[in-house]
Amino acid sequence: MNLTDLNEQQKEAVTYTNGPLLILAGAGSGKTRVLTYKVAYLIKELGISPFSILAITFTNKAAKEMKERVYNLIGKEANNIQISTFHSFGYRVIRENYQLLNLMRNFIILDESDSVSTIKKVLHKLNLDPKHYNPIYLRKIISGVKNELLSVSEYAKFCHTEWEQTVLKIYAKYEQMLEQNNAVDFDDLLIKPINIFKKNNEVLNHYQEQFKYILIDEYQDTNEAQYVLIKLIGAKYKNVFVVGDADQSIYSFRGANYNNILHFEKDYNNAKTIILESNYRSTKNILEAANNVIKNNKIRKEKKLVTTCDEGSKIKYFQGYNEKDEGKYITDEIKKLYDEGVSYNEMAVLYRTNAQSRALEDAFMVSNIPYQVVGAFAFYNRKEIKDLFAYLKLIYNEKDDISLLRCINTPRRGIGKKKQEKLIEQAEMENKSIYEVIKQEPELSFKKTIEELKEINKNSNLITLIESVLTKSGLRDFYVNQKNLEADIKIENMEEIKSVIKSLEENHGYISLEEFLMQISLVSNSEELKDVNDKVSLMTVHAVKGLEFNTVFITGLEEQIFPHANSLDSNSDIEEERRLFYVAMTRAKRYLYLSNAKLRLLFGDHRFNVASRFIAEIGDEFIEEINDNNSFDYKNMFYSDSDY
Repeated sequence: MNLTDLNEQQKEAVTYTNGPLLILAGAGSGKTRVLTYKVAYLIKELGISPFSILAITFTNKAAKEMKERVYNLIGKEANNIQISTFHSFGYRVIRENYQLLNLMRNFIILDESDSVSTIKKVLHKLNLDPKHYNPIYLRKIISGVKNELLSVSEYAKFCHTEWEQTVLKIYAKYEQMLEQNNAVDFDDLLIKPINIFKKNNEVLNHYQEQFKYILIDEYQDTNEAQYVLIKLIGAKYKNVFVVGDADQSIYSFRGANYNNILHFEKDYNNAKTIILESNYRSTKNILEAANNVIKNNKIRKEKKLVTTCDEGSKIKYFQGYNEKDEGKYITDEIKKLYDEGVSYNEMAVLYRTNAQSRALEDAFMVSNIPYQVVGAFAFYNRKEIKDLFAYLKLIYNEKDDISLLRCINTPRRGIGKKKQEKLIEQAEMENKSIYEVIKQEPELSFKKTIEELKEINKNSNLITLIESVLTKSGLRDFYVNQKNLEADIKIENMEEIKSVIKSLEENHGYISLEEFLMQISLVSNSEELKDVNDKVSLMTVHAVKGLEFNTVFITGLEEQIFPHANSLDSNSDIEEERRLFYVAMTRAKRYLYLSNAKLRLLFGDHRFNVASRFIAEIGDEFIEEINDNNSFDYKNMFYSDSDY
């Protein structure tokens, strides 16, 4: 196999196969190349069966890219490798062992929105006020508890206050409702495989024998559940190869624990560590500046990136009077760069909090620069799409009470809240699903419609089923009769599901309703950045992880904004904010701009903030300070006198 495209450190990482391996891969150092070449090397040079390899990453997009790269290296054998996200792999384990979990074969997966809806129903059953017990907040608590591998009984040991005892009751009832509905939530896709492995050595041994070589991408982002899952599977052969960078650990709010990568050598005896320090992305000035910043963190593994690129221009730093000055400077620079040949889609504007995007969007609209806000309301979270999927889930699993309650009166058919409550009570009395206790009109007509759609699903393809659901449910007519642009867009969105199916069928062949629902359930709400026309990307610094741009603007570099106000009292939180800034800096290939404002209107208040400490950490030799000489007339824009 030809390894001439790799540098010496990359080559060593690819060819080392004798036990556990930690690859510390700095920003832009070619970690994906190393992972894909390593998979290819195992198969082509060592003769390892592709069925024996498990490659895990964090997003469907990253998994797809990895599979495509491996395919380009070894061809069709790549299709036999388990390359997936943690959750997709967990789904596979549950699917193959559902009986051990007291699930039926047609179990369903609740996404985040479904979980919140279920918690709302739990609150109703427990006579708790949702205004006092926020369902979204409760879902986050339960998710965190699950990912710490705490069952209801184990969590009870930590619940002492009245509030904690109430949360415990909600958690217990929530788990009971999942069981009654033959459902698992997204967190269960990790938790339940671990439970199986811990209780059944025979099953664990099966997966240990099947996957003798395990490769994990972005290991610094693993949480407790992901860490334990990999440790269990890799315990027998210890051929665990992990790639990551503690300096880019920025997801502690999701439960990620960067100590997993820092302690890898303790977890796996005789582990080898290889550091990839050659950066192929950024100029020397950008990289040296980033190194100067990140070295201020105390808890990290020492490394210093060196670049193969030229010195490049200095980082430009602009401080405006207010956020309008900042926005005007950024859009002026973007216009100059565009005129010099940098396309809009090679530029990104980053901010620490979503609230900062308002002023930036104002500036872009005034300047008539095309832009996209990355991470905006996701397609699959739109109401009309959720309604359509509720029908599909109910067709697949008639015991799915959650989906039934969402669609039974959508569109309205005279089955209001009181009738639904009676159905729920009847189902609980008879210990049956709601669907089973429906025996009279108008609910019976709805049930007959679902039965008709079930028959269509058995005898037709998915696109025919979608068309039938839109027609027979009344969803399409409901929006057609509204006769307005918003309704037309909703119809187009529902019709677009047919395009999704066609795309999946082109890649996978015939796809069943079960497979379709699984694929959609595993798609992260915000991970996919679709190809767009030439537009500047506006996004949070968290959203830019894994991406790169010719030009990057990092805005709002002020104390209490970046670093965020919530982090100022904790050294560990400040270090994470610094890692976040480091990640943002190393997304830039050629040009990096930093900006802030002396006065900022945010959350309805005008604030005077001092410049972020991170700017001073860069070093004067890498920064070109831009003076604020703007004197344009704001009144010629769209701001009113009352703004001043």
